[in-house]
Formats: sequence, structure tokens, C-alpha cells
Amino acid sequence: MTARRARIKSILRWLLTVFMVAAGVNHFINPAPYLGMMPAELPQSWHLGLVYVSGVFEILGGLGLILPATRRWAAWGLIALLLAIFPANVNMAVNSLKLGTSEVPTWALWARLPLQAVLILWAWWFTRAEPADRSRLG
Repeated sequence: MTARRARIKSILRWLLTVFMVAAGVNHFINPAPYLGMMPAELPQSWHLGLVYVSGVFEILGGLGLILPATRRWAAWGLIALLLAIFPANVNMAVNSLKLGTSEVPTWALWARLPLQAVLILWAWWFTRAEPADRSRLG
């Protein structure tokens, strides 16, 4: 990997780290938008707990991206989390749900769905061993 590519990858890793940690912290500061996304098929009594659990895993996944020893597992964990919360995003789009108390245009609700794919691909980039890591594996 070239030095320039490694620097870009490092910057993008830190951006994903900050994004995931901030999103996770927001689950505790402002749970209302996340509660509003919950599919009705899940028991109401689980909603707040699931918001908090997903927030914890967003924080842990984001922080896990920092250290080389945990980076790959953290990235896989973030991918699993993003896949797990995808039904809540679909629920929001299909039912035109509010984001907390805010109305969101229908197009924006549907635009969030491909954003999940972007986030998954972004996290996937960090599941691959770096050249230095590969030399230790082989």
C-alpha cells in the first residue's frame, strides 16, 4: 500500500470511529429518534433496551477501530450491527416515521437505506489485513 493510500485509509478510519462513537453516545443522550424507528413487531418493553444495546455496540465498534489488534473484529462487529439495524431503517421509510419529533421528507427516509450499504462497505474496508499484518500471518 502506498503511503498516500495508507494515510487516506487512516483518516477515513478515524472519521468512521468518530461517527460511530458519536452516534452511539447519541443513543443515550437522545434516544427518542431511535425509539421511533423500532418495528412494531418487537415488544414495546424491549425498545429502550435495544436502543441502548445498539448504542453500546456502536461505541465499542468505533473505539475498536483504533487499535490494530481489535480493528478487524470491530469492523466485522459494525457490519453485523448495521445489518441488524437495517430493518429499523426500512420500517422508518415504509411507514414514513418521524425522526424523534422531526418530520423527515419521504425521499430522505428512502435515501438512508443505500447509506447503510455505504457504511457497511466503509467498515468492510477495515476487515482486510494490512500488508504488514499479512506478513505476520503467513
